[in-house]
Amino acid sequence: MRDFRFKLSSRARKLLLIVVLAIIVAYVVFGAFMWRTMRQPPEAFAQVMGRIPGPVAFLLFPFETLWTRARAGTLNIGDPAPDFSLLKVDKSGSVQLSALNRQQPVVLVFGSYT
Repeated sequence: MRDFRFKLSSRARKLLLIVVLAIIVAYVVFGAFMWRTMRQPPEAFAQVMGRIPGPVAFLLFPFETLWTRARAGTLNIGDPAPDFSLLKVDKSGSVQLSALNRQQPVVLVFGSYT
C-alpha cells in the first residue's frame, strides 16, 4: 500500500500561514466592527446593515447573541426610565416623558394593537 502524503514546500507553508492569519484578523476586525455598530443608535445601525451584502453578518457571527448583549443596556429593576420625547400621532408637537411624569405616574406599554 502506498502512502500518498502531500508535502508543502517551506514557501507554500509560509504563504498558507499568512493567508490563515489574514482571515483570522479580518474575522476579528469585522466582529469588532459589528459589535461597535450594534451599540450605536438604531438609525446608524440600520445604515450600516443596509450596506452589508446578503446574510453575511448573520452567517459569520452569532448575531442574535451579539444583538441581545449589545442592546441589553444598563438599567436595573427600580431605576428611573431615561427621558425621551416622541412625536404625537397627529404630528402637532412632541411629548416628553419627564413632562408627563411630573403630572402623574406614567405606564409605557409596548406591543402590537393590530
